[in-house]
Amino acid sequence: MLQRLGRLAELGTDGYSPKTRRRLRNINVACYTIAVSCLLFAFTYWAEDARLYNSAALINLAMMCAALLVPMVHRIHEVAGAVFMAFVLMGGLFLIVALLGRESGIQINFVAASALAFIILELRRLWLIALIVASGIALHIAAWLLFRHGMAPGVIQEGFLLRLYITTVVTISVIVAVAVYYAFWTAEQAEAETEALLHRILPVQIAERLKARPDAAVADSFEDASVLFSDIAGFVPIARRLGALRTVAMLNHLVKRLDRLAAAHGVEKIKTIGDAYMAVSGVPDRTPDHAARLARMALGMHAIADATGKKFGLSLKLRIGIAKGPVMAGVIGTKRFGYDIWGDAVNLAARLESSGEPGRIHVSRSFQEALSADFAFAPRGATEIKGVGQEETWFLLSAADDATQPQSC
Repeated sequence: MLQRLGRLAELGTDGYSPKTRRRLRNINVACYTIAVSCLLFAFTYWAEDARLYNSAALINLAMMCAALLVPMVHRIHEVAGAVFMAFVLMGGLFLIVALLGRESGIQINFVAASALAFIILELRRLWLIALIVASGIALHIAAWLLFRHGMAPGVIQEGFLLRLYITTVVTISVIVAVAVYYAFWTAEQAEAETEALLHRILPVQIAERLKARPDAAVADSFEDASVLFSDIAGFVPIARRLGALRTVAMLNHLVKRLDRLAAAHGVEKIKTIGDAYMAVSGVPDRTPDHAARLARMALGMHAIADATGKKFGLSLKLRIGIAKGPVMAGVIGTKRFGYDIWGDAVNLAARLESSGEPGRIHVSRSFQEALSADFAFAPRGATEIKGVGQEETWFLLSAADDATQPQSC
């Protein structure tokens, strides 16, 4: 049922920007509510006196049809539906006041038009909103001054006029309430989508800091964190063999699963560059077990690479480097900005990855020393690290409890 209502709200919105589509959906929902109201009023008139109120009933049916046509009118222009509906309704309502007189309360609808104008047009076209509001005020005053008594061919009962006045007030309240509720709901949905997108780009706490103080610099120092770099061994020939589309599909398959693995272990993904994957543990949340978290993630990455390789009919081996030490982190840039980290540990992790071996996890001495009681390592010996010199490095082999990777990843 909700899906059908959603599809009805979407009618006539194709081809417009997301923000415009949201506004057009608001208009559609308001028009559907108005159409139901017009139909109910038509039956009310016929039930009271089909001969006396037939003209009023027919005018309501005409307004109902106009309301249902609004999604088609959207195709002409993004404001065509709103303008069409506003002035058809105003014209129809003015005729009904002329028939029944001001005691019917129908002219109150002109006041409601002011509120609806803001809901269906928002603030982008204030001149058009001002025109609708001014028209509503003018028609309300004119109806009050011109139609003290109605021009319907017969005597209109005061009891019916009272019921009509009450029904009009209730109906207007419902229409405005539905339109306002739906407008706020769609706005909240759009905000939630924006929040979700922002949180996919930045860590949640960093995103919240930027929202609270957009102009403030985000820069933090961390005394101790663990940094991971990985890439696919022999990626260039693999990409040449797969072609562009399958290469992107393979990388997407791999990275999505690495992202889930990182989340499962409480590790923060920093970025991907081509086939390279960068993650950090202990940033932006300071955690005492950051090295163990990253070690378990790294051990799980090989199984994901193997499964991805089988899916695409190739042998996929990751080269992984991990280092531990102080880092700095912050948001860099103002356009297409990103959360990044830098420091000696970052540089060392990158060097360990590039000087490592396919299918193995190459780690620094400080990282091995921090985890030697809970993980198994194999010494690689003294390794020449670019920019560092001779460095004693190790290969991470396994965890003592062998709990390397959640099965869901």
